[in-house]
Amino acid sequence: MSSIKNHVQLIGNVGQEPTVTNLESGKKVARLSLATNENYKNNKGDKQTDTNWHTVVAWGKVADIVEKYVVKGKEIGITGKLKTRTYTTEDGNQRYVTEVVANEILLLNGNTNK
Repeated sequence: MSSIKNHVQLIGNVGQEPTVTNLESGKKVARLSLATNENYKNNKGDKQTDTNWHTVVAWGKVADIVEKYVVKGKEIGITGKLKTRTYTTEDGNQRYVTEVVANEILLLNGNTNK
């Protein structure tokens, strides 16, 4: 039961080319933006689309998959958890960032060549 306390599943399209960084510690991290669309009809019966953008962070082997196979526009599925972190800007303001930390990625829509 504890595995569903902080569990996220998303299917969407990658919004821009992922960035992959090799850290001094030897770890690899990939960051990407993922757009998910929700379709519905408004009061007049017109089809509407609501797009939400998610920042996804992947580490280690999942980052390797992102680096090798994920490109802008690719449809992917991810599972992971939400993580909120804080940082202070140069002018002293505190900012909060919520990201999806991916622990699994599924490559959808066929072509896996970069």
